[in-house]
Amino acid sequence: MKSAAAFLVLACLVMMNVQGQRTSVKRCLCQGPGQNMVHLQRVEKIEVYPAGPSCENVEIIVTLKNGAGQKCVNPESKFAQNYIKKAIKKRSAQ
Repeated sequence: MKSAAAFLVLACLVMMNVQGQRTSVKRCLCQGPGQNMVHLQRVEKIEVYPAGPSCENVEIIVTLKNGAGQKCVNPESKFAQNYIKKAIKKRSAQ
């Protein structure tokens, strides 16, 4: 009986530790501040991820044409700010 109670207590402690580790892990897609500019002619798609529980940063990820990969863009750069303003203006006009 004592071993069953000890096992139950140990299992609860392990579960609490695992849950605590999950919430502290940041799953940001971008490492570092990102680039300040990307040539629009090379851009296929731009995705904006707001800050949330998994990452406290706003992230802007640009997918480049011809399979050239993805780049993170600094959300505080003039390029990103201008792009966001234009996208909002275009969306509100529709």
